[in-house]
Amino acid sequence: MNNYFRPRRSMLYVPGCNTRYLEKARSLPADSVILDLGDPILISAKETSRHNVVDAVKQGGYRASEVVIRVNDLESPWGYDDIKAVANIGADAILFSHIESRAGLLRALEALDQAGGHNMPVMVMIESPLAVLHAEAIASASDRIACLVMATSDLTSQLHAHTTRDRIPLLTSLSMVILAARAYNRAVVDGINSHFKDIESFEYACRLGRDMGFDGKSMIHPLQLTYANDAFTPKPSEVKTAREIISALSEANAAGRGTVVVNDRLVERHNIEAAERLLELSEMIAKLEEDHA
Repeated sequence: MNNYFRPRRSMLYVPGCNTRYLEKARSLPADSVILDLGDPILISAKETSRHNVVDAVKQGGYRASEVVIRVNDLESPWGYDDIKAVANIGADAILFSHIESRAGLLRALEALDQAGGHNMPVMVMIESPLAVLHAEAIASASDRIACLVMATSDLTSQLHAHTTRDRIPLLTSLSMVILAARAYNRAVVDGINSHFKDIESFEYACRLGRDMGFDGKSMIHPLQLTYANDAFTPKPSEVKTAREIISALSEANAAGRGTVVVNDRLVERHNIEAAERLLELSEMIAKLEEDHA
């Protein structure tokens, strides 16, 4: 586990221009809230949004949710001012957008450091074909990276692909980013479903993403929270099996055997590491849900 390991089953984007939404997010059971200053915010509302988000974070009240601020990219007129405004207000992480290379991320980190955000965790959006191709270089650039966040809506448009329920046009890109994240021990979260009222497709995407290896799902509407939290929560049967794996292999090792069969499945050392991670995640989720209750 890395230093930033925690549940990120659900990451809810909250537009900084809407104070009602910023307030509502305080009562929602999202593992992470992303207070958004980025592309969805109208140019005329950029500075107002920044002011709203700074006030919201300083006021606090987001309970157990991880508070992340997405800033505008450094090529925009607002990026550096965003970073200066949010570097030291108590957020848990800063989310950088439009990063397509190791050099781009290091430049963003330098700007954050210069604003006083030394050692602050960061997240990186992967939203373009070039970013996908450079995912390994980005993921390896700094141990301050807490999470890679897919921006699948942007990526779909840039691939000239179609949105399909089975997500076949995106599977190669998703897998490449998961590989990069896991190679460098980073969390990785799937992108949004733009059709937020199509709950059946959203739930399917959550379960597909979970099976591929994602830690959670980002979203744009509270209606989606329940489904993401459920899909990425270890089930009681999985927790039971994890405990059985740890116990059985421990006994086998003590008897001089390196493997053991549990529920008709061969268990080796790598299965122990996965089981221990699942149990720790399950305990963290239970505590998180208790804090949200």
